[in-house]
Amino acid sequence: MKRLAPALTGVAAVLLAVPLAAGCGTVVAGSPHDSPTRTAPDVAADHEARVAAARAAHDRKFPDVAKVCADVPAEPSGEPAPSAEPTDPWARKVAENNAFKAQAPMDADARCRGDAHARRIAGGLEGVHDEQALRSALDRLGYPPESMEVYETGGATGFTFGVPDAGPCVTGTLTDPATVEAHSHYIEGGCMEPKGGH
Repeated sequence: MKRLAPALTGVAAVLLAVPLAAGCGTVVAGSPHDSPTRTAPDVAADHEARVAAARAAHDRKFPDVAKVCADVPAEPSGEPAPSAEPTDPWARKVAENNAFKAQAPMDADARCRGDAHARRIAGGLEGVHDEQALRSALDRLGYPPESMEVYETGGATGFTFGVPDAGPCVTGTLTDPATVEAHSHYIEGGCMEPKGGH
């Protein structure tokens, strides 16, 4: 046993030395270590670049909307902030039970684009009364029919979808005339108003 101990110590030393000599401090191209750690400003800059690219793609698809909203800043809109929690216990419970319907805030640019799309869509739906005609009309206007949800609501056909590359949602009903409105995404996700609470 005494003879093995020095041999094992020598083997252990060699095994430890090999990784140290073979690559300590080296960086292999394509590894996660070949670029510095991303900082919050880097992430924010990437996000801003993606937003700008999406907005440019939107503006190419919908130049009439882009023209209407060209000078609107992307800053918080004048939408009222959520009010303070009600003091009445029953009103607090009702507010809590309806919290699932909360929508994300929209900036002034998104509000402008959403409202412009809503007007554009409402004008393009004159005489449309069924789902197939709705999908065809929206496709002609440049909105991908596969991205929308179509449903029955109170005897009329309703629809909702997110405007491609711009972000706001558009929801409407095929009444005479069609009603169409813009809104932000629901906090629980998507453009369709969530059903149920707790």
